[in-house]
Amino acid sequence: MPPVFRFAPSPNGYLHLGHALSALLNGDMAQAAGGRLLLRIEDIDAARCRPEYERALDEDLGWLGFDWERPVRRQSEHLDAYRDALERLRARGLVYPSYESRGEIARLVAEREAAGGGPGSWPRDPDGAPLYPLPPRHGVGRPGEAAIWRLDMMRALAEAGPLSWRETGMGPDGKAGTVPADPARWGDVVLARRETPTSYHLSVVVDDALQTVTHVVRGQDLFHATAVHRLLQVLLGLPAPVYRHHRLMMGADGRKLSKRDGATALRALRAAGATPADIRRRVGLLSGTGPDQREKSRSPGST
Repeated sequence: MPPVFRFAPSPNGYLHLGHALSALLNGDMAQAAGGRLLLRIEDIDAARCRPEYERALDEDLGWLGFDWERPVRRQSEHLDAYRDALERLRARGLVYPSYESRGEIARLVAEREAAGGGPGSWPRDPDGAPLYPLPPRHGVGRPGEAAIWRLDMMRALAEAGPLSWRETGMGPDGKAGTVPADPARWGDVVLARRETPTSYHLSVVVDDALQTVTHVVRGQDLFHATAVHRLLQVLLGLPAPVYRHHRLMMGADGRKLSKRDGATALRALRAAGATPADIRRRVGLLSGTGPDQREKSRSPGST
């Protein structure tokens, strides 16, 4: 079977140079390996994802030369698959309901910090968010209130055992190889929200398995999240892809590019006269085939 690569953007804004790097790198690696190339639309956030953004990314990727298989998988059309996965975990006692809003959690964390080591002393996950501050299965729902479903991390780890993944790109230490996974750093992560029966962590592992993805090529900002994904793959009996976490495109302020950076949007660059070859140069992919060899962060103006 040929290897399968995928690019999976969310249609909640216009694609920028960081997306171009990831899309082109997936395309180059799929071509070099004689593999398949998929596009997945991660649109479970109904409040932010819009049809006009999906149309725009289709146009931008086509102009860029990203040639993907059809049909495209849209997460919003497969919610039952995520419900089924969540139910499998729930039947084994690995998830539990919680009901606190973000504001209530922030207040609880502030109270614990005031009673302990002061501001910032409560444990944070790799993204900087405070860990859930209450014990599993403590909550009592209010009438008519939907639950948020969280993974019971300690129980899940006891069932899964030691975890690792195969990394062919770069982690924070700049090394490739077998990476030990430490999902406990994330605490009791959310697997389903009030307004949708899934979360990024759950949907991405279900989708990768259903689409037989063999190689996940994505930004270094998702390196630590891979630990949660490996845990869910083991719990659900799903195959483990090979991972490659590539460098990020950085703005002039030294931060990772975001969809708010209109000057680096592919549509804006195209309107200003940029060509697909110009985009390749700006993201540091000088050839049309093979993996990216430049793993250091770059600013949009770098050559």
